[in-house]
Amino acid sequence: MPGERSGLWEWLLAPKDIAALVAFRVAFGLMITVSAVRFLAYGWVDELFVRATFRFTYWGFSWVPVLPSPWIHGVFGVLAVLGLCVAAGFYYRVAVALLFVAFTYVQLVDVTNYLNHYYLVSLLAGLLCFVPAHRAFSVDAWRNPALRRDVLPAWCTYLLRFQVAVVYVFAGLAKLTSDWLIHAQPLSIWLSARTSLPLAGPLLEQRWVAYAAAWAGFLFDTAIVAFLLNRRLRPWAYGGVLGFHAATSMLFPIGMFPVIMVISALVFFGPSWPRWAWARLQRWGGREDRPPEPAPAVSGPREPIAPGRKARWALGAAVAYGVVQLLLPLRTHFYGGNVSWHEQGMRFSWRVMTREKNGSVTFVVRDPDTGREWHVPPSQYLTRLQEREMSVQPDLILQLAHRIARDFEDKGKGRVEVHADARVSLNGRPSEPFVDPETDLAREEDGLSPKGWILSPPSSPPVRLNPTMSWRR
Repeated sequence: MPGERSGLWEWLLAPKDIAALVAFRVAFGLMITVSAVRFLAYGWVDELFVRATFRFTYWGFSWVPVLPSPWIHGVFGVLAVLGLCVAAGFYYRVAVALLFVAFTYVQLVDVTNYLNHYYLVSLLAGLLCFVPAHRAFSVDAWRNPALRRDVLPAWCTYLLRFQVAVVYVFAGLAKLTSDWLIHAQPLSIWLSARTSLPLAGPLLEQRWVAYAAAWAGFLFDTAIVAFLLNRRLRPWAYGGVLGFHAATSMLFPIGMFPVIMVISALVFFGPSWPRWAWARLQRWGGREDRPPEPAPAVSGPREPIAPGRKARWALGAAVAYGVVQLLLPLRTHFYGGNVSWHEQGMRFSWRVMTREKNGSVTFVVRDPDTGREWHVPPSQYLTRLQEREMSVQPDLILQLAHRIARDFEDKGKGRVEVHADARVSLNGRPSEPFVDPETDLAREEDGLSPKGWILSPPSSPPVRLNPTMSWRR
């Protein structure tokens, strides 16, 4: 046993070239800056954060404050600057910690803005808080030579690889459904809406193309990590990553998701790949008859760092983090049924682009003493995006029902009941009742327990309809 523990520490603390993590740091920081500037330039900050008068909160995070217009714009401006600071390694420790806090805050402001790749960015930023990727090729290392290191312990790379692997593997397993593999839904719906594309458009009308794309997506997500971990296959696998995400970017308006995944996959390359790539570029830029040059040598201690008490605590924290990242996607199975329908455990489970849902909700407020009823459309409270997201997610329907009940009580109507007339279409199926219309949602509480007022999912197979699309997952 002592020998096994020694072998584990030797594997985790083995010194590895810092170059790959530096490249990831630079790419990650620049991506944050570009994303923040896009939000400001395209007016998305106003659309998503300023115009809304009602906020949907995550369970347990209702205490998160909502900043007014000038301040929320300032947050995105700060994110753009922090991204540059991280890329340059300028006050890296402070910059990456602030970036993690600011980016995560933006995600917590409103649940309807949730996207899987934004969640991944928050996690990667949080992990970078513990990875000293600023010890080389950074302003910090230039200002303080004593900080400089050409090697980092191997766990820094393994932790980032684990996080990216979790995304791909669970995204693949989420596609192991009859809707995806047997009926090619929702891909069939989405591709049929892109038939106006030049050249590829007519091809997208063919039914077999949707099936081929569905199976290709399933196989890609489930197998790509294994190929990226294989040294010989890695360049070809990364070429597959580039091609796959380039295709999804052209076919679907999914924003920065392809860029984030392409950058994240860099963590699977060898620790010295940037030095090797730079050496190759230098050779290509010189004379053709110039003899090949070896990649620059890496200085620094090559023996494993002796594990101390801090290292053991860090290992325990990393294991706990890994367990949480595995349990969060698996919790969907504890609820049973079709998670794409009832949505319980849907978030944070990497179910990427697995469902197309459209719904409509009207709230019916009833005075139990007089029997008087009022019909309240969600548009009185929500933006168009919020209403679209709320109409297919039961916990958001519940939150708005509570708000409506409070407003009626504040108007002197006393204790009222709030019922929801909600219908939802899943993956092209006909619209069906979503929540129990007899349940008084004003008396129901949100939480982790199963919501008995969500009706059973439809048993009919999906059909090829073309509802209004949203690639929100």
